[in-house]
Amino acid sequence: MSKAAQILAALGGDANVVDLEPCITRLRVEVEDPSRVDEVALKAAGVIAVVRSGIALQVVVGPEADTLASDIEDLR
Repeated sequence: MSKAAQILAALGGDANVVDLEPCITRLRVEVEDPSRVDEVALKAAGVIAVVRSGIALQVVVGPEADTLASDIEDLR
């Protein structure tokens, strides 16, 4: 499974992701249900950190944010 697919699955799957945008070193993600986000799985996929604020998440992935966002969009 690709890193993008692992991250999408850990975010609760396509149905849980409302919006996803890259921002320099992170993915800004809005989710339907924050309780479906698996931070352990995100870290296992190589995510550096997760910052939560309600239904909004910042998933810190480093300089590959643009590429990962594009790969995740391709999976959706």
